[in-house]
Amino acid sequence: QVQLVESGGGLVQPGEFLRLSCVGSGIMFRSLIMGWYRQAPGKQRELVASIKPGGISNYADSVKGRFTISRDDAENTVWLRMNNLGPDDTAVYYCNTAPDPVINLWGQGTQVTVSS
Repeated sequence: QVQLVESGGGLVQPGEFLRLSCVGSGIMFRSLIMGWYRQAPGKQRELVASIKPGGISNYADSVKGRFTISRDDAENTVWLRMNNLGPDDTAVYYCNTAPDPVINLWGQGTQVTVSS
């Protein structure tokens, strides 16, 4: 069964950090561009970071300088380090291929809530 499992979310205060993980099974990351997406309440899902095989990364303007995406293809894992979190970062975070996500790969996501 092909699936992506996200973890690492939680409730944090503004200015704090989180590190999200995405582990894939039944799929090999090594040739794929992987991305982290998020969906805030009442908003469309958006791509916030992506990373190519070899490590070149891209970020949405809203997270540039605060978020860092990384990958380990041997472990079929992608991470998202999120620093200096703010209320606008509150969302469910998902991983998937980028920039075109595969519908069948959407997982449950991991909830990130930033609140004082």
